[in-house]
Amino acid sequence: MNETLIRPLPRDERHRLAPLLGLYAGEMRATLNGAAVATPEAQAALLAEHPAAEALLAEDAAGAPLGFAILFDLPEVVFARRCGHLDDLFVRPEARGRGIARALVEAAVALGRERGWSHLRWIVPEADAGAIALYERIATRADWRSYVIRIDPAASL
Repeated sequence: MNETLIRPLPRDERHRLAPLLGLYAGEMRATLNGAAVATPEAQAALLAEHPAAEALLAEDAAGAPLGFAILFDLPEVVFARRCGHLDDLFVRPEARGRGIARALVEAAVALGRERGWSHLRWIVPEADAGAIALYERIATRADWRSYVIRIDPAASL
């Protein structure tokens, strides 16, 4: 694997994710049967201003963005602790197969250990075979089912 640095991305740098968010939105549109998604600039702005959102950036030695993970530190009431929620994970198509997605998940787990999280959880669309293949290798399938109530049809996934 070429040298890749994983680091927390400060709010004032989150605009750098816009090109990656655009690629990610395109893939999600295809994976989710044409679901409407926001512009990359709107996505980056929301990420920069959301008080609970955290971002990890994977970049090459020259500082070019290769991928990201968006995380939330949440209360876990059952265990009276906190847990992590990995909301989004993306690696540029040309950078895949180099262990970057795995490294992003490992960085999220390391962050969780530092913070005393009970666990790190995430969801993945059933149609995202590539992501599922990775997750089946590095994690245990959860015992929970996910359900959704579509409130805004334009935001349907």
